Amino acid sequence: MSRYPTFSLTGASVAITGAAQGIGRATAEALAAHGAKVAIGDLDLELATRTATAIGGTAHRLDVRDREGFAAFIAEAEAAHGPLDVLVNNAGVMPNGGFLDLDDATNDLIMEVNVGGVVNGMQTVLPGMLARGRGHIVNVASLVGKFPLPGLAMYTASKFAVVGLTAATRREYADSGVSLTAILPSAVDTALASGLDMKPLPKVKPAEIADAVVSSVVSRKAEIAVPRYVGAMSTFMAVLPNAAEDRLRRLTKDDRALRTDHADRAAYTARLDAQAHD
Repeated sequence: MSRYPTFSLTGASVAITGAAQGIGRATAEALAAHGAKVAIGDLDLELATRTATAIGGTAHRLDVRDREGFAAFIAEAEAAHGPLDVLVNNAGVMPNGGFLDLDDATNDLIMEVNVGGVVNGMQTVLPGMLARGRGHIVNVASLVGKFPLPGLAMYTASKFAVVGLTAATRREYADSGVSLTAILPSAVDTALASGLDMKPLPKVKPAEIADAVVSSVVSRKAEIAVPRYVGAMSTFMAVLPNAAEDRLRRLTKDDRALRTDHADRAAYTARLDAQAHD
């Protein structure tokens, strides 16, 4: 097992994408509580500014799809807080619907944000971290990156990509002093999953994901499932015969994401539509 240089979160320079609300905000709050200097990147600069003011960090407008914009975000973060110690690639989108029902613009948005945004972040910060011989990158993926669900085919594809990307690059840079961790949350109680009954996956709170991110800085584990037992569940399902897995999935009605959006998901869907078709 590779050893990674340890560093304290007290005074550490941290950048988080999609950090104005939800998982990103909870993560920013948790890291700031441990003494980190946090740069908050988000499309909504006004909301990011309110979050930064609340935790004592800095706010930056960020569209993770824009490589040059990402580089500017990191440059601003480092100017404010010093060379980057930790990057949390958290920004993500989750439209739901049948594979043939989502339009091309929506599918492009999923891949550009969920995969392209992670790639942009990693390629922006890795050179500096490698030159310094230390650093930690956290990619917030999803349990569906190992446990696919109907109605989330493109989202599942994007998270499978992030899980694989994290695992491969972790091995590639194993002796560099730079570590990478994939966080695999179950369904999270945020706008991302609003109006969706995600059974058989349990819903968890953003603070639980934040705790996993903080713990990853110490443990440098390759993957952390939240809650922990769902990781074992996905492994168990993977070794079941297909017929047994199909029966279990039917019993738990795992096709809920295929169904029409509930009213309380309408605002999130409208926001994604606007982002996809702007």
